[in-house]
Amino acid sequence: MPADRPLLGAIEAGGTKFVLGVGHGPDAVIDQLQIATRDPETTLAETNAFFERHAGLAAIGIGSFGPLERDTRSPKWGHILATPKLGWSGFDLAGTVARANGVPIAFDTDVNAAALAEARLGAARDTGVSVYVTIGTGIGGGVIADGQIVGGTGHPELGHMRPRRNADDHGFDGICPFHGDCLEGLASGPAILARWGETLSHLPPDHAAHGIIAGYLAEMCNTLRAALAPDAIVLGGGVMATPGLFERVVAAAHASDGGYFALPAAEVIRRPALAPTSGLAGAFLLAADLL
Repeated sequence: MPADRPLLGAIEAGGTKFVLGVGHGPDAVIDQLQIATRDPETTLAETNAFFERHAGLAAIGIGSFGPLERDTRSPKWGHILATPKLGWSGFDLAGTVARANGVPIAFDTDVNAAALAEARLGAARDTGVSVYVTIGTGIGGGVIADGQIVGGTGHPELGHMRPRRNADDHGFDGICPFHGDCLEGLASGPAILARWGETLSHLPPDHAAHGIIAGYLAEMCNTLRAALAPDAIVLGGGVMATPGLFERVVAAAHASDGGYFALPAAEVIRRPALAPTSGLAGAFLLAADLL
C-alpha cells in the first residue's frame, strides 16, 4: 500500500443503516462497520467512536440520505433538511462529524456518492456523462459529467419526475406526499407494496406489476437520454434486484424510444458494478477529492 496515500474516513449514511469505513481509498479499506440508523445523537456517538479508533485521519467523506444542503455557500451546508425521519430534520450532520473528529468533511447525497463511484470505478467508468439511479425505498439519482458531480443549488430529484400513467394502472393515486403519482410515488418499493400488497420480487413472474414498473422505469431512462444524452444509465437499488426486471426495463426502453437515439438501450442502460458498496466507495472519493 503506498505510504503517501492519506488515511480517509467514509460514511454512507442511509435511512436504515450507516456504513462506516476507514482506509486509503475504496480499493484499500482497512476497517468497516455497519450500524443501525437511530436518532442522531445515538447514531453519531457510535459513528464517532468508530473513527476514534483510527488516528491520523486526513478527511472524512459523507454520502447521506436527504434531502440535504450540499451548497457550501449556504449557512445550512451539511444539514439534513425537512425529512420524515424522526429527529433528523435540521440536523447538522457534517458539522457534528467535523467537531468530533477535527478533520475536513466532504458532504453530498448518498446517491451522488454512488454515482461518482460508478462513474470513476464501476459500470460507467468509460463514459463522459453518466447517471446513476437507485430504485428502492425511494428513487434518487446522481449525474456525473467528466468525473464530477453535476448540481447547482440543490441536487437532482429524479424520483419526482412525472411519468405518463400506464393505461392498465388505474385506481392508484401514488404514495408521494408531495406529488402523488410521480415516479417515486408509483415505482418505489413502498409504492409497489401499497399498490399490490407485495414486493415486486414476491409477485408471480406473470403479474402485471412487472410490466407496469418496467414501463415507468423505461420512460425515466428515455427521458434522461433525451435531456442529458448520457453514455450510461446505471440502475441500482433493491427493487432492481427483482429477477428479470432489468431485462424488462431495457426491452421497454428500446420498444418505446422509436429508434430516435443513436445508441441502443442495451448499451446505455447498465447494472451497477460496485453494488452494494457503491455509496461507501463514493464517500471515500469525496474525501479524497477534498484533499
